[in-house]
Amino acid sequence: MSTPTTDAAAAGVRPARSGPRKAPQPPQPLVPETTSAERIALAEQYGLRRLNVRPPLGEYIRDLAGRWNFIRVLATSTAYAKNQSNYLGQLWAVLNPILNAAVYVLIFGVLLGVNRHVDNSIAFIVIGVFIFRFIESSVTGGAKSISGKTQLLRSLHFPRAVLPMSTVLSLLATLVPALAVMCVIVLLSGFIPGYQMMTITWWWLLLPAAVTLLWIFNTGLAFIMARVVATTPDLDNIIGFVMRVVMYGSGVIFPLALYIDRMEISEGAKAVVGGVLEYQPVAVFLYLVRSCLTQEETIPQSGLMWALGAGWAVLVFVIGFVVFWRGEERYGRD
Repeated sequence: MSTPTTDAAAAGVRPARSGPRKAPQPPQPLVPETTSAERIALAEQYGLRRLNVRPPLGEYIRDLAGRWNFIRVLATSTAYAKNQSNYLGQLWAVLNPILNAAVYVLIFGVLLGVNRHVDNSIAFIVIGVFIFRFIESSVTGGAKSISGKTQLLRSLHFPRAVLPMSTVLSLLATLVPALAVMCVIVLLSGFIPGYQMMTITWWWLLLPAAVTLLWIFNTGLAFIMARVVATTPDLDNIIGFVMRVVMYGSGVIFPLALYIDRMEISEGAKAVVGGVLEYQPVAVFLYLVRSCLTQEETIPQSGLMWALGAGWAVLVFVIGFVVFWRGEERYGRD
C-alpha cells in the first residue's frame, strides 16, 4: 500500500516543506584591522605611492628621465611590431610615404602642373610629403596614446608621459629608413629631363639637425594632443580635417609665396598673410629640410629660419610637457 510521500518520491517530486523558508543571510562586513592613518604610515614606510597622483614637476622629470631605456625599448618594439603581420613587413614603413608622394607628384606635378615654376617639383613634393607625414602621424599617434588605455593606466604606476614620448620615438625609428629613400629619390629626380640636377653638398650634413628639431617639436605636439583628446575624446574625430588644412596651408605640395602674390588683397594684407604662413612651425621645418637637400634659389639657407625652428621646437615641447603634466592625475580616471 503506497502513501503520498512514497508516491511523490517515486515520481521524482520533492515533498513540500512545511513552514516559511528562511532567506540566506549576508556575510558579515569586512572591517579593516588598521585605521586609515596607520595604512598611510605603512605605505610611506615601504615606499608605496598612490596611483593617479600628480607628483611635483621636478620629481616627475627625474622619474621620466630614469625610464629612458624603457621608452627606447618600447618605441623600437612598437615600430617593429607595427607591420610584422604583413607579408612585406617593415618594408611598408618605406612604401607608404613613397606611394603617397607618387600620388601627389602625379596629380599636382604632372597632371595639374602647379609646380612648373619650381626647378625640381619632384624633389619639392617628395620632401614635403615625407616630412609632413611624420608630423601628421605624431599628432594622430599622440592623440591615441592615452585614450583607450584605461586598464593599463589603472594597473601600473609610471609617468604617463612615457606613452606619447614612445609613440613619437617609434615614428622617428620608422622615419630614418624612409629619409634614406627620400634622399635617393631627390638625387634621381635630377636625371629626369626638365628637372634640376641635384648634388650632394655639405648642407646635407644639417639634415639630422633639422630632423632632431622636428622630433622635439612633434613630441610637444603629441603631449598636447594626448591631454586634449583624453579630456575631450570627440576632438579625435576632427584631427584628420585639421591636418588636411594644415597640409595645404604649409606648402607641402606647392610653394605658398607665389600664390599669395596672386591674391587680390592689399600689399599690407599680403605681408601679414605671407608672414603667418611662412613662419608657422610646419612651414619652417619644411623649409629647413628642403634647404638642406636642394639648391633652389627660392630656398636659400637662412639663419633666421634655423633660429625659428629651434625656437618652435623648444617652445612647443615645454608647453606640451607642462600641459600634459598638469593632467597627470586624470589619465585613466575620466
